[in-house]
Amino acid sequence: MPQYRALRERYGLLDICRSPELAVEVTLQPVDEIDVDAAIIFSDLLLPLEPMGLPFSFVKGEGPSFDNPLKSESDIDRLRAIDPREELRHVLDAIRLAREALDGRVPLIGFAGAPFTLASYAIEGGPSRDFAKTKSLMYGHPDAWHRLCELLAGVVSEFLLAQVNAGAQVIQVFDSWVGSLNTADYREFVLPHSKRILDAVKATGVPTIHFGTGTSNILSDMAEAGGDVVGADWRIALDDAWQLIGEDRAIQGNLDPTALLGPRHRLFRAAEDVLRRAGGRPGHIFNLGHGILPMTPVHHVQALARFVHSFRMAEVRG
Repeated sequence: MPQYRALRERYGLLDICRSPELAVEVTLQPVDEIDVDAAIIFSDLLLPLEPMGLPFSFVKGEGPSFDNPLKSESDIDRLRAIDPREELRHVLDAIRLAREALDGRVPLIGFAGAPFTLASYAIEGGPSRDFAKTKSLMYGHPDAWHRLCELLAGVVSEFLLAQVNAGAQVIQVFDSWVGSLNTADYREFVLPHSKRILDAVKATGVPTIHFGTGTSNILSDMAEAGGDVVGADWRIALDDAWQLIGEDRAIQGNLDPTALLGPRHRLFRAAEDVLRRAGGRPGHIFNLGHGILPMTPVHHVQALARFVHSFRMAEVRG
């Protein structure tokens, strides 16, 4: 969005995250410009890692880069548990300010990263294609891996509970990289830690969304870990994904983000396919299967939102 790009010319991404007023400004931009049904607080899933002892920065065109990635068991043992109410107070302040600014227009979503994704960034030192270093630690030092994930799960649980107390009305847990695992590895190395987080939030009564990409082979396992809503990406048909998740759960997804780069008639055809596969059943949150791409024309996103709403209204009238 032009408004966001203008801000980024003056401030770095982490500067915006650390300023509650700027974070709220960015949070409201899509609410004001696109017909969305919820706002999500502007933040970054890596924020808890820095106060834990893992400083990082964002490299233009490459993403996050960690100064000292985790390379040994002793590195893991040097990490510290934090109190998110103190160390991440800026995120909580942003949530409070955003609730005030939204004034009931749409609900506000808070979020955090899941242990596997946070651990992967910390071990790899940034984005990865094969997660070789992460898997090497998992397979070669399972006790150290579980110590790391237990620490992360504790911090993330407390962070999300603090977000609920600050006013977040829905919580999303991002496990962006967990699709790199097979079912057996997910169940051994990830499921218990993600379940701990989702169970903690569930106890508050606030709805939870469990998000991942490339997860077609582990959707049923993710559903077992928890989440009132489970995300599905575009690599699997929505109705097939819903069967795997279970129809007692809601589903989020699952338009390919690149559909927004093509002509509108193809975009609407792809969106209609997703909606028809949902079949008008309650519990479908229409969304992209992953994050929006930077080169996406804003007017395509606006047109998509109008199309989805008009389709839903036609279903209701029909």
